[in-house]
Amino acid sequence: MSNFFLGLIIFAIMVAVAIFLWVMLELRKAIRALKELVNTTEHSLKPTVAELQETLKSVRNVADNATVVSGDIKVLSGALKDIAEDVKGMSRNVKHLINFVDNMTSSAVVEASGLKAGVKAGAWYFLKNFFK
Repeated sequence: MSNFFLGLIIFAIMVAVAIFLWVMLELRKAIRALKELVNTTEHSLKPTVAELQETLKSVRNVADNATVVSGDIKVLSGALKDIAEDVKGMSRNVKHLINFVDNMTSSAVVEASGLKAGVKAGAWYFLKNFFK
């Protein structure tokens, strides 16, 4: 019986070695396929990564330009605020000028009426005394 068990053990070892060799060959094929996949992926990703870097540079340029534009808009809004304040001041000055002109016009009308009445009275008195 010991020969039988010894034969059985040898057979089991041979089967185990055969299975081990088969697994090693399959593992070798899988490793080759994995290396090929990695190489293919690396070659296909290089242009994508380069394009992504260019895109990021473009985005950075756009962001920088947006910062410059927002600064310009701040300057423009400040200038518009100053202009609005100047227009308000000019509006006040024009109102004062209009009031002044209205007052002068009223005074001139009153003075003209007074002058007209004075000339009329003087002419009437002169004519009255001249023909006497």
